Amino acid sequence: MSATRRLTDPWQLGPYTIPNRVVLAPLAGIGNWFVRLQAKRYGAGLAFSEMVSSHAVHYRNEKTCNELLRIHPEEREGGPVAIQLFGQDPEIMRSAAATVAQAGADIIDLNMGCPVPKVCKTGAGAALLGDPDTAVAVARAAREGSGLPVTVKLRSGRKRGETDGFELAHRLVAEAGVAAIGFHPRSAQVHHKGEPDLELAAELVRTLPAPVILSGGMRDPRWIVEAFERTGVEAVMLARGALGDPWLFARLLEGTSEPPTTEQVLDELDWVMARAREHLGEERAARYLRKFYPWYVDRLGAGKAVNEALQATTSLAEARAVLEPLRAPLAAAA
Repeated sequence: MSATRRLTDPWQLGPYTIPNRVVLAPLAGIGNWFVRLQAKRYGAGLAFSEMVSSHAVHYRNEKTCNELLRIHPEEREGGPVAIQLFGQDPEIMRSAAATVAQAGADIIDLNMGCPVPKVCKTGAGAALLGDPDTAVAVARAAREGSGLPVTVKLRSGRKRGETDGFELAHRLVAEAGVAAIGFHPRSAQVHHKGEPDLELAAELVRTLPAPVILSGGMRDPRWIVEAFERTGVEAVMLARGALGDPWLFARLLEGTSEPPTTEQVLDELDWVMARAREHLGEERAARYLRKFYPWYVDRLGAGKAVNEALQATTSLAEARAVLEPLRAPLAAAA
């Protein structure tokens, strides 16, 4: 990388100094407090929450307010806390943003890129790319309601070849006072397929008077560094590539290339299991973690049988019993 711009450098987001330029993206249904804390343990300078319904917050849904807005004290040790909201009603967003600020968030992120039909059919997510006036009103309401810096994560456009997201980014900064843009330079239509349009991202950096955070396709450290240098973005945002691989943050920030050992992966999964129990209780954690297990099983190279056995577990004790034989060779070697 160049001598003057490194992923390890701090940068400014509103009043906050972010300690480095590698951040965790908002991961729907995944990015709770302990997933964010995990990313920060491995070096992430900022970690965004999973997307949270502004309607659910406004109407004080108990599960949403008690679980999805939960902030662990240790999160703050790694920098500011960012909560992502989605919704299409400015006044409801204003109310929800105020509640999120009261809950202790430092930054509010707005989702204007989710391509999932059940989100878009409400007029939220990527649907807002086609309704820029509402998008600007929603962002302005979030900023005014919370008094916090507001960032927006969006796609390049709704369909292949469209650039309505690129155009909306400029309006959000100019008219709503948005502090930064998280930019995924692939259309909502293609979801996660195809190559991100890095040239469009570079053009956004050149023309937008606010920081741009690049998202999309962030898996290979060499490619991530090249994309960072080529586009000139302020930071890079890891999403699916970091699932089950928090070591990716360390590889980017520390320049390490060694993969984690079997023992390290098992220890990390054990940490995740313990935090899930703390968050949800034993019974719910056992069900919730079924979507986490495959990420770690793949990294362990443990095979289909282990994953199927983990999917059938109904308690964390059962899951640990499935994993224990993977530790046996380590104990024997020691």
